[in-house]
Amino acid sequence: MSSLGHAAQTFAKTLDGNGGGQDVILGATPTEGFLWCHIQWDDESGVAWLRNKSGLHSDIVEALLAPDTRPRCTVHKTENGNGVFINLRGVNLNDGADPEDMISIRIWVESDRVISVWKRRLRAVADIVEGIERGQGPLSPDDLIAKLALRLADRAEPIVATLNETVDRMEEDILSDIPGREFRAELADLRRAAIVLRRFMFPQRDALSTLAIEDLEWLSERGRTRLLEATDRITRLSEELDAIRDRAGVVQDQVVEARGEAMNRSMLILSVVAAIFLPLGLLTGLLGINVGGIPGENTSWAFWAVCILLAITTAFQLWLYRKLRLI
Repeated sequence: MSSLGHAAQTFAKTLDGNGGGQDVILGATPTEGFLWCHIQWDDESGVAWLRNKSGLHSDIVEALLAPDTRPRCTVHKTENGNGVFINLRGVNLNDGADPEDMISIRIWVESDRVISVWKRRLRAVADIVEGIERGQGPLSPDDLIAKLALRLADRAEPIVATLNETVDRMEEDILSDIPGREFRAELADLRRAAIVLRRFMFPQRDALSTLAIEDLEWLSERGRTRLLEATDRITRLSEELDAIRDRAGVVQDQVVEARGEAMNRSMLILSVVAAIFLPLGLLTGLLGINVGGIPGENTSWAFWAVCILLAITTAFQLWLYRKLRLI
C-alpha cells in the first residue's frame, strides 16, 4: 500500500528519534522515541480506543472529535506533565475539492506521544509518513508538530501563488482594455478563496506562535526554532492573502468603472443620434402636416430640395457636435 493510501486511514507508529519508525497497534508503549497515533474521525475502533483506552480527559477527547474547529493552541496540565492541544488546518488537495475548503487536524502532544485526529485525507500527513519510510521522519513530538506545520505551509504556497498569478492576469487584462465582464465570476471566486484561506491562516499563525513561546519541558530549542519558522511562513502567506484580497478589490473597482464608462459611451452615442434626428424629425413633421400652404406642394423638385436641406442640417449638426467634442 502506498504512503498516501496508508496515511488516509487510522494508524499508529513508534518513532525511534532518529528519523525512522515502524507500525504498531494503537496505544503501544514505545521502547525508545515516542508514539504517534493517527485516527480517522469516522473509524469506530480508533474512536473507541481514544475514548476508553487513551487515558485522556474527556474534555480533550471531545475536543479531538469536535465536528467543527478553528486553529488554536491550549496547554493542559496532566499527570505526566504538560500536554498541548492544537488545531491546525491545511488546504484541501483531494480530487474534486476546492483548496480553500480547508481540512482540520486535531492534535494532542505530550512528551512521549502524539495523538492526531482528522476527518478527511491531508496530504501533509502523507508527506510525513513518506519521510518516516525514508528514515527522514520527526525526531521528537515537537519536531513532528513543526514538520507538519511546515508541510501545511508548503502545500498552501502553490495555491496562494496561483491566486497571485490570477490577479496578475486580471490586472493585465484590465490594462489591455479586455472587457471585465469576461472574468467577473472568476474574480468573485478568487476573492472568496482568498477570504476563506485568510480566515484560517491568521489563527493558525497565532496557534503556532503560542506553542513556540510556551514553557514546556519537552519543547526543545530545535523544535521551538522550527515552530517559529513555520509561524513566519504562515504569516507571509497570510500577508500575501491580504494583498490578494486588496488587489482583487481594486480589480473589481476597475471592472465596475470600465462597465460604467462603456455604459456612458453607449448613452452618449444614443443621445447624439437622438439629437441629430430631433431637428430632422421636426422639419419632416412640419412639411407633413395636413394643412394648406405647404411649400413646394405642387413643385416637382421640392422633394429633392427637402432631402438636400436635411443633409445640410445633418452635416452642420455633425460639425457642431464634433467641435463641441460630443463625438
